[in-house]
Amino acid sequence: MANPVASVLEQRVDRGTLPLAVGDVLVIAALLTFGTINHSSVDFVVGNPLYLLGVIAPFLIGWVLVAPLVGAYSAGAGESAKASVPLVIRSWVPADLVGVGLRATPLFEGGAALTFVAVTLVAGIVGLGAWRYLAFAVR
Repeated sequence: MANPVASVLEQRVDRGTLPLAVGDVLVIAALLTFGTINHSSVDFVVGNPLYLLGVIAPFLIGWVLVAPLVGAYSAGAGESAKASVPLVIRSWVPADLVGVGLRATPLFEGGAALTFVAVTLVAGIVGLGAWRYLAFAVR
């Protein structure tokens, strides 16, 4: 009997989009690192790498769960910025909500203040959208 999850992922993930996936993860980590430094300090972040990991992890979990299902790594996502940018934005919105939802649990520190939700949502849309656009512009 075929594994339905594997079947869905095979249809939604194209190996040619691996560079986009690496870039997406780096952008998400960079945005959250910048925000953490902005609200604390470089010294704090460098001295507390596990804290930073705890900030980034819920959003990466959300991204890994949502992005393939939405199609962020489908064959179409690897063809053009016109296809790729909307897919990454549509993937970020629910991934961000998963990340914020995880932060609202005892598993992660930080909580889920409405302003934080808005900032991560907008920063992710802008950052991931710009990254995907530039990835195709320099090809």
